[in-house]
Amino acid sequence: MKDLGTVKKLLGMEITRDRSVGKLFLSQQAYFEKVLNMNNAKPVTVPFVAHFKLSADMSPKTDEEMEHMSSVPYSSAFGSIMYAMVCTRRDISHAVSVVSRYMACPGKEHWQAVKWILRYLKGTTDIGLTFDRAKMSDSVVSYVDSDFTGDLDKRRSLTVSAEGFGNVMRPQGRNFLFNLTA
Repeated sequence: MKDLGTVKKLLGMEITRDRSVGKLFLSQQAYFEKVLNMNNAKPVTVPFVAHFKLSADMSPKTDEEMEHMSSVPYSSAFGSIMYAMVCTRRDISHAVSVVSRYMACPGKEHWQAVKWILRYLKGTTDIGLTFDRAKMSDSVVSYVDSDFTGDLDKRRSLTVSAEGFGNVMRPQGRNFLFNLTA
């Protein structure tokens, strides 16, 4: 076996380590630039906005609409943003959850919402996960949020929770409402 030194990249994530201060930073900046290919997109500052009132009624109804949507890379784009969410971008979890409901039959409005998320990722490539040894503690933190009948199709409320142990993960590069601090 050969020692190749400190890992710099793993599964599309860049790893930056500063052992002197006990910090590890994971980001996917190169992944976003290569895979998402959004060079001409205008960045936005939030992952999802209230004007996206998505429902199954927005799915294609006519043959012409279905033909148009068959050429749209909805599944591929969704897979790319979901991979980003799972690895380093927990801030897009709600948006990914909403657009995932329409994977079977996405319409133009659903595609607009996916493109919005991609534009958000384009404008926030510097965000990732920071693991900070100095911020470690023995506390468990949990946050819960819900909406009232946010699912327009089934008229159900959506509840989301986030748990952390010892403030291990926190966003890097921007201020977020879900920062794991008590």
